[in-house]
Amino acid sequence: MNLRTLIAGALTLLLLTGIAGGAWWLWLAPEPAETEAAAPTDEPLPIPPVPPRIAQGDEYEHCLAMLVSDPEGAQAQAETWQTAGGGDGAEHCLALARIALGDPEEGAGMLEKLGAGSHSSAAARAAVYRQAAQAWLMNADAAHAYSAGTRALALSPDDPDLLIDRAIAAGSLEHWQDAVDDLTRALELDPNRPEAMVLRGSAWRHLGHDELAQDDVDRALEAAPENAEALLERGILRQRRADAPGAREDWEKAISLAPDSPTADLAEQNLALLEAGPERK
Repeated sequence: MNLRTLIAGALTLLLLTGIAGGAWWLWLAPEPAETEAAAPTDEPLPIPPVPPRIAQGDEYEHCLAMLVSDPEGAQAQAETWQTAGGGDGAEHCLALARIALGDPEEGAGMLEKLGAGSHSSAAARAAVYRQAAQAWLMNADAAHAYSAGTRALALSPDDPDLLIDRAIAAGSLEHWQDAVDDLTRALELDPNRPEAMVLRGSAWRHLGHDELAQDDVDRALEAAPENAEALLERGILRQRRADAPGAREDWEKAISLAPDSPTADLAEQNLALLEAGPERK
């Protein structure tokens, strides 16, 4: 999957707003035997929130604020500040600027180095490792993402967001049982997480446990009836039971709820395959 071409403004807005669990669509597609290969996408993945801060001060806040509107300016400021001994704040802003400018691999490496070397709080270092994990996923490097997620959890083991992130990396590696284990723990810590239910349902499906998958998807839709990812996954489960009308209904609703999204793209691909008939599967 080619995720290198990133739109700086959109990416850095995600960097700073703290949307988590945004890689659901990585899993929510039928197995290779059921569908054609998905087309490459340039959609950026969300990165975890900046807080808790790895540093403090007006210069740090100003550099972070520039990431959204002027990532090149943020990079220049961070480099100048770094030369003047800016420490963790300069390193952090520079790493995020590298990612915003389209180099998630370099930025992820910088973030991991910062997380290892900083004397900031465990929570702040865990947040930096979490950003590194998301950047590795942008670079289609799930193994490094899983490793960074594990380092984050070593610092903050009972954080459901970190568990969900690592589960996404595990699923991307097709380590489905590891994903189930992390998502189960995340739901024990915070039962009101429909995205975790959908992800675990998808993992169960990949493991061949369709009944468990259905239970999780039903719970997700009970909590969030207009969850497009849950509808996409339920449609896949319905298709597996030869319920083509039900699958079509779910996928069409997913498209209407989340148009111009990766979820809608997958639903459209599934609908096309459904219409093509068994010979195309």
